[in-house]
Amino acid sequence: MRYRMTHPLFTPILPVAELNDGQVRLVDASGTAVLLCADEGEVYAIENRCSHLDEPLACGKVKWGWIACPAHGARFDLATGEPMNPPATAPIRTFPVQVVDGMIEVAV
Repeated sequence: MRYRMTHPLFTPILPVAELNDGQVRLVDASGTAVLLCADEGEVYAIENRCSHLDEPLACGKVKWGWIACPAHGARFDLATGEPMNPPATAPIRTFPVQVVDGMIEVAV
């Protein structure tokens, strides 16, 4: 029996030098709107949608590993997408991200 390993296909998106700490950037990753977030030296990729009322997160504040929805204040863990406080109760989607040769790459 043969097993086939599947590896995510990473797409180069943005030079890491163009994303400062605490900054978010809405980008297109293979036709999917992805929000890149930089926090404390890490880069995260999440969907640009609060699970509470489908509000965009692009103007949200990034701090201490979370992003806050600008509409109602719900916070989401950048690494897992899990909600951290009401009014959100459902997680948001996260995407695998890596930095290779100074370029942020995302798999969708």
